[in-house]
Amino acid sequence: MNRLEGKVAVVTGGNAGIGEAIAKRFADEGASIIITGRRQPELDRVASVIRLNKGKVLGVAGSVTDEMHVQDVVKRTLDSFGRIDILVNNAGIGEFGKRLHEIDDATWTKVLDINLTGVFRMTRAVLPHMQRQGRGSIINISSVASLVGIPGLSAYTASKGGLDALTRAMAVDYAQDGIRCNVVNPALVDTPMAAPLMANPDMLQALLAQYAIRRPGTPDEVASLVLYLASDEATWVTGSTFPIDGGMTVYKG
Repeated sequence: MNRLEGKVAVVTGGNAGIGEAIAKRFADEGASIIITGRRQPELDRVASVIRLNKGKVLGVAGSVTDEMHVQDVVKRTLDSFGRIDILVNNAGIGEFGKRLHEIDDATWTKVLDINLTGVFRMTRAVLPHMQRQGRGSIINISSVASLVGIPGLSAYTASKGGLDALTRAMAVDYAQDGIRCNVVNPALVDTPMAAPLMANPDMLQALLAQYAIRRPGTPDEVASLVLYLASDEATWVTGSTFPIDGGMTVYKG
């Protein structure tokens, strides 16, 4: 039997990279999927692949910074599939290469609004429906940048550190409602966001020298971990942080 048979999952940022891999894996495991993202053509591309494999999917374009979009996602999910069992907060942006004094207010606000406040908005909209069902699984996609110091990532690190803390608070607040909340912290994964780094052999080699497994991760590898947390195999797992990093956070070589 498929691990998510009959369940309904919302995946933000499901139009590329890690979010795309999660959406496809969930669909393969029997879930009905709602993917969000800012660009409808990319959502349509992902949805067409899922439908080709007999999956059920709906793409809703918009930004997690927009409360009207968030409410529309929830309404269309319920109208189409009747419930929400899983929420994966994956939508996010990076702001790399600047130290704190080089970041302007607009950049700081944008990163926090998408990476942290966007999770707050989407989760706030979904939680009452999970409470009525008496169960649910929320997985937030963070970063190893929240666990270790990485140069030039001040705004990004602040947003992801806040996301880790928010996840723990949610886990405590909603455990008695049957809702599990966990956070996944990838290191370098071969995605469109990482494309500039992946295209620079010297920088890439220097970075991967800090990894026990000296290669980037793949979106499918992250999706495998998220699938476990979404499934009933993880019914006693909540409030936990899951680095998936090729050994980067423990390697002292």
